[in-house]
Amino acid sequence: MSDPSLPEPSEPSARGRHAGASTTPTTPTSASTTSAYGTPPASAPSKIRILLADDHALVRRGVRLILDREPDLEVVAEAGDGAEAIDMARAHEADLAVLDIAMPRLTGLQAARELAALKPGLRILMLTMHDNEQYLFQALKSGACGYVLKSVADRDLVAACRAAMRDEPFLYPGAVTALIRNYLDRVRHGEETSDHILTPREEEVLKLVAEGHSSKEIAEILFISIKTVQRHRANLLQKLGLRDRLELTRYAIRAGLIEP
Repeated sequence: MSDPSLPEPSEPSARGRHAGASTTPTTPTSASTTSAYGTPPASAPSKIRILLADDHALVRRGVRLILDREPDLEVVAEAGDGAEAIDMARAHEADLAVLDIAMPRLTGLQAARELAALKPGLRILMLTMHDNEQYLFQALKSGACGYVLKSVADRDLVAACRAAMRDEPFLYPGAVTALIRNYLDRVRHGEETSDHILTPREEEVLKLVAEGHSSKEIAEILFISIKTVQRHRANLLQKLGLRDRLELTRYAIRAGLIEP
């Protein structure tokens, strides 16, 4: 079950209230949070409507205090479990769903899958106590665009909501590390092939073609026959859906095989 303990939002200082200073908290310290994510839209036409789901009323209260104090955010519906969250999504117009993971009836992960199918335009954030790689990967597969830890919700949640509405992912640093480690593990085990559709020999031929070498010169450099070079060129054009040397050269530049 989810942890009912959640950091209470800090109150603005008396000086800030009397001097007309902004009551928006400035606790985030990382550049990515304060500059890229933490600034509200300059000319937002309307508030971001949020559906909040957590099975602890105390947690919902704390999260709502964090969100509702922002000028561009508004909680329009609450749910105590995943099934109720789906009902609330049907009954209310929401732009963003903030879901706990461990909830009765339907978990946040199950609800996320249902909501992604029911409301394709609805953005989904997971708000959880679980700093867990398995939950992280399941959340992303379920359609969530962000993963926020409850322990730092007062610092990260507002930024994550705004990032989600810009179609940008929001992950805490540990989650980014987990994703990189998972990617590298798949590369080491030969599972990451989608980004490497060319064989090493085809990459060699592509680089030389893009550098302007003739088939004869490529054959001499690679110690293969001219017919083999021509076969590799034909395979390159077919695999990449390209038509001629010029397009191969452009592809090689994008792939970082040669300098533009």
